[in-house]
Amino acid sequence: MPVTLTLPPGRAADALAEALRALGPHIALRRAALRARDARPLLMALQAPGRGAYLFHGLRPEDVSDIAATIRAYLAAPNGWIGDARPCGRLRFCLKLRIPAG
Repeated sequence: MPVTLTLPPGRAADALAEALRALGPHIALRRAALRARDARPLLMALQAPGRGAYLFHGLRPEDVSDIAATIRAYLAAPNGWIGDARPCGRLRFCLKLRIPAG
């Protein structure tokens, strides 16, 4: 199942976008404006058809392995709803919001 990661445009997100491209062909990378109240840069949205969506903030390029672990947990979880985020590493502390599958 393809997963879409959305990062904001601009130089601040370029290094993370480059690192995420290495995760493989099952990752669709989009660049679009992302905003959330009181969010720390750098924001990233994670979503897939028929699954919940997540918005993370405070990310940095060295989080790519935790992002990969989060994607694995996301795909393994029913409807994308991750019950135990410990395998997600630092990303479990970067979660800004999650939206259930609609």
